[in-house]
Amino acid sequence: MNPGDVNLQQLLEQAQLMQQQLVSAQQELNDAQIEGSSGGGLVTAVVNGSGELLELKIDPSVIDAADPQDTADTIADLVIAAVRDAVRAAADLQQEKLGPLAQGLGGGGLGQLPGF
Repeated sequence: MNPGDVNLQQLLEQAQLMQQQLVSAQQELNDAQIEGSSGGGLVTAVVNGSGELLELKIDPSVIDAADPQDTADTIADLVIAAVRDAVRAAADLQQEKLGPLAQGLGGGGLGQLPGF
């Protein structure tokens, strides 16, 4: 074998290992529950690692029966902030779990082969 030749068996084994790692990371993300909050914990959003909203909790103390419109506006703002916080945390987790795999593709996998 010449120094520039590609060992296809080794390449296939690396690809299979990366596929297994990717499936495992994706499963971890689907199983993860990440919490975000706003208003000092008055509203809490729970998302999975893909950013899908799973749960939303609103503290009853946010509700002001004397001013329903202001209460509705406040709750809407708090919900948006809590969901954004949770989705940002989920994106951080995605980068942690999937980032090394993506780097592996360009920094040692197919990215180093001519034509890939």
